[in-house]
Amino acid sequence: MSGQKYVVVGAGPVGSLAALYAANRGHDVEIYELRGDLRHPSTTPLNFTKSINLALSERGINALRHANQQHLLVHIFSGTIPMRGRMIHGRRLSGDLFEEPQDYDAHGRKIFAVDRAGLNRQLLYTLGAMPNVKFFFNHKLTGADFKRRKAWFEVRGQDSSSRPEEVEISFDFMIGADGAHSSVRYHLMKFTRMNYQQEYVDTLWCEFQINPREEAELDDQKSKFRISPNHLHIWPGKQFMFIAIPSEDGSFTCTLFLPSADYAQLEADSSKLPKFFDEHFPGVTSLIEPEKLISEFETNPHLPLINIKCQPYHYASSVVILGDAAHAMVPFYGQGMNAGLEDVRILFSILDKHATTESNSPDDPGSIGNAFQRELALAEYSSLRVADAHAINDLALQNYVEMRASVLSPTYRLRKFLEEFMSVHVPRLGWQTKYSRVSFGNERYSEVVAKSNHQGKILMRGFIAMVCSPVIAGIIGLYWTQRRSIGGLHFLDAIRNMMK
Repeated sequence: MSGQKYVVVGAGPVGSLAALYAANRGHDVEIYELRGDLRHPSTTPLNFTKSINLALSERGINALRHANQQHLLVHIFSGTIPMRGRMIHGRRLSGDLFEEPQDYDAHGRKIFAVDRAGLNRQLLYTLGAMPNVKFFFNHKLTGADFKRRKAWFEVRGQDSSSRPEEVEISFDFMIGADGAHSSVRYHLMKFTRMNYQQEYVDTLWCEFQINPREEAELDDQKSKFRISPNHLHIWPGKQFMFIAIPSEDGSFTCTLFLPSADYAQLEADSSKLPKFFDEHFPGVTSLIEPEKLISEFETNPHLPLINIKCQPYHYASSVVILGDAAHAMVPFYGQGMNAGLEDVRILFSILDKHATTESNSPDDPGSIGNAFQRELALAEYSSLRVADAHAINDLALQNYVEMRASVLSPTYRLRKFLEEFMSVHVPRLGWQTKYSRVSFGNERYSEVVAKSNHQGKILMRGFIAMVCSPVIAGIIGLYWTQRRSIGGLHFLDAIRNMMK
């Protein structure tokens, strides 16, 4: 399939990686982006705000690794911070503040905090050095005919008062990586019978900053961080939460996730914000001054969270959507970007597989054969990827409950301990926590869910068998008998009495 014209709409991390994969295969690549040149520091990372720092894990790393650019990962990793786990913050009944680390993985594997704009720029710099890649910034997709393979873009100039110019282009294949509010998806829905589901979660988010220490020693990089740089910090509030992710300069990008009704109350009187934080997120006001907390709450936008599922992801041989355009998800598993980058790797592996098959067209084994092979590849991609995208969307929603509440649950901790114990001490059984399978492996998301559910059933059966065993039943029975007769004998004392 060499010599084809690939058009990529969206120059974010997913679109940039897709363009890189296509350029590596000898295609002529044109990248169209609504915003200005993202390599320029003055360009806003998102349309309306800064982006919360991202967590780069194995799936994204593996996709970047397969881009066949020797120095790409080296440059990206030079700006990342390894995070070994969560740091849970709270207040004990005594009133003392506590920090409790929870490692992500029993084998010491880590995820990496990365600046979205920095990663994006590095991909664009790599693309900029390739002779078969062209950029078209400030171009808005306004129309597409996927049967005739034509598209129309509105060119936004410096003069906002004049009418924008419209340009028409032709292409062999379009890749839509233009985010949750995708224009490519909008036009794709006119050509295919797409099932589409959009859900706004009843949670808004707002960004805050923890500044680095001003008195940090120059020879001690860690001293500039006011809390541990190697953890994702969580203040769980059961129905809401506050998180902090480290940045390379010693600051932390923080996010308040809160139901819209609670936001409305705080918006009505933002002076109550420090008291709200002291009650639900103890210790934060010692890291962010109350005045700064109020100022950022009033200045930074309060943004919604969206969850999108759709299928199929393609039409014929003409177009496919990737990343948030296909499966926007809430950020609570740290897999949004990673899943999008993995989309690219899987898509091109399927395209490569079909490109090696022989064409049966007697008329034109060139362009007709390319289109036929690509159509088969895209159909396989949609069939394969939809189930996995839906699975990670659901996991991301479920993980919000885990992060804001379950991390404090004895049941959650017990299951995590048992699964990690089995993973370390009986590795031949292949047991891992769900989080480890998602973040430190490349198994299909749908297979991760199936394996995790299977492990859960085994644990539950084992627990029931243990509780129903004569010894355990005897201990419990003795405990209740002793409690009634003695008036509250401690459970451990009952066990000691039975063992005498």
